[in-house]
Amino acid sequence: MMLRIALSALAAACALAAPLPAHADDPASAPGPAPDADGVSLRWDPRPTGVTARLRGLSPVSRDVAWASGSEGAVLRTADGGRTWERVSPPGTETLQFRDVQAFDARRAVVLSIGEGGDSRVYRTDDAGRTWSETYRNGEPKAFYDCMAFFDERHGLAMSDPVDGRFRILATEDGGRSWRVLPSSGMPEALPGEAGFAASGQCLVTAGGRDAWLASGGAERSRVFHSADRGRTWTVADTPIPAGDPARGVFALAFRDRRQGLAVGGDYRPGQPSPAAAAVSGDGGATWRPAATPPPAYRSGVTWLPHLPFAAIAVGPSGSDVTLTGGRTWRTFDTGSFDTVSCTPDLSCWAAGENGRVARLTLVRS
Repeated sequence: MMLRIALSALAAACALAAPLPAHADDPASAPGPAPDADGVSLRWDPRPTGVTARLRGLSPVSRDVAWASGSEGAVLRTADGGRTWERVSPPGTETLQFRDVQAFDARRAVVLSIGEGGDSRVYRTDDAGRTWSETYRNGEPKAFYDCMAFFDERHGLAMSDPVDGRFRILATEDGGRSWRVLPSSGMPEALPGEAGFAASGQCLVTAGGRDAWLASGGAERSRVFHSADRGRTWTVADTPIPAGDPARGVFALAFRDRRQGLAVGGDYRPGQPSPAAAAVSGDGGATWRPAATPPPAYRSGVTWLPHLPFAAIAVGPSGSDVTLTGGRTWRTFDTGSFDTVSCTPDLSCWAAGENGRVARLTLVRS
């Protein structure tokens, strides 16, 4: 079912890009749900890639340039808005799963593969994927890297499931050309069974120059960890998204700034109920409260719309949802399958998922 969004509501959302009152960073102060209106709808516009890999990594740079990555060693790049795609995978990586990608422009990108031991690797290209350098290969058998995120073009982090009872963090200060493991002393202890989910490249996210958050599940409680010093020390908070099972927890995060955050997740098993599949924070992840009207099912990816402070999109295998209320209320506008979603500063939003699916969001008259 397509979500009808009034032109007046979209105009109001655009107006939110103007200076806001001091309390506006709190989602609870956002305006109510947008009314429906005939003739206008959000729609995913397919951009066929020609591959069958499941694409869980996504890094659009602009309306024209985007990178995607996934199973079967797939790394894809477009420079014409998705009309054509080029497979630019590192050679000899056909058995790897590239679950995360960070692109800086049309030529420079870093990709992360997941897996136990040496299957967790990082590669970087500076020539649009014609050549790659392997810049990190995991040598710790207990480590399993899930996600990475960058603060800027030089500083970034990657996270592994707990090793000896604590999440493990890699850091780079040269754009992913080299990495080092940060000391674990600043990381709180993990719960029994706690881990990250490598479902969308969004279990580790950043905002600003120093703040990072990582999401967890699989334990008795779902939690979000926060660092204000580029991964050296962390605090942790519980979320209301149900956990208590290896398949449940927080799968993706998005922070608009150092305060306003979104979390989505649920139970990824098909047909399983996922109540309270979204939560919001107005204090940088120190506390979380459930969405009043969450997405109707498990969601694996979430992103804010740039310049629209209360607008965001969440995606999952059973559909896509939009909020114009800072995450308090969500409404489904598409029932197709996507795993991850991301937007660019020029207001171009992309989604990717199974069977090589990539699409770009459009506002259309029906």
